Amino acid sequence: GNGISLIIMASIVSGAPSTIIRYFQQMEGDPRPLTLAAVAGIFVASIAIVAFFENGRRLIPIVYSRRQVGRRVYGGQQAHLPLKVNTAGVIPPIFASSLLMFPATLANLNVPGMDVIQSIINRGDWVFNTGFALLIIFFTFFYTGVIFNPVDVAENLKKQQANIPGIRPGKQTAEFIEHVMSRITACGAAYVAAICVIPGMLGSSLGVQITFGGTTIIIVVGVALDTIQQIEGHLIKRSYEGLTGAGGVRVRGRRVPQAT
Repeated sequence: GNGISLIIMASIVSGAPSTIIRYFQQMEGDPRPLTLAAVAGIFVASIAIVAFFENGRRLIPIVYSRRQVGRRVYGGQQAHLPLKVNTAGVIPPIFASSLLMFPATLANLNVPGMDVIQSIINRGDWVFNTGFALLIIFFTFFYTGVIFNPVDVAENLKKQQANIPGIRPGKQTAEFIEHVMSRITACGAAYVAAICVIPGMLGSSLGVQITFGGTTIIIVVGVALDTIQQIEGHLIKRSYEGLTGAGGVRVRGRRVPQAT
């Protein structure tokens, strides 16, 4: 993950033990085994759903064109273009929750009119949940459009002499990728909104305040998975560098220093 996400994740994880202890202290005076089991089930199910969707990808088949260099023929291999279901990551719930908490911050500063808005947007009621879900959907589409450009992807495929079967390179490829990405983003936005809102609603119906809601789980699990993938990528890169040897590339028994 990026630096901000790691800082937020570290803050959440550091406060987890005290939150769990406080929760059990609240349940000590009123032991409800079924409620405790329901909360634990919601927590485990949320983690499983987040892990499933964060690893979800749509694989678009691509084929590299054959080209002949001397007596050798290169290309012709088949590969896949992976498109993540949740390309935006943890940014949409962070932005949405920060925006909804902004009136409370202004109300604490005695800004006129903000206390009325804060009384309307109470955390946990239907107004808050509806606004939270809509903001998450908006920021998911917005941030995905910022970090993912189908035109650039299509141009890179064209430069690499790769194409999607049945789709012409260039503009048609970009339109096809944009169409597929919009559908995937809709599924990802619905998943993020549901996982951020539904656990809190279930907790309210059970009469229990679930501190570790869907937003927290998405941040922790998403950043952890992203960090693991980046570490694996660096390890694979280091292993390839180890095959060529440190300080250069071995060519016909000689070591040629790499340009710096």
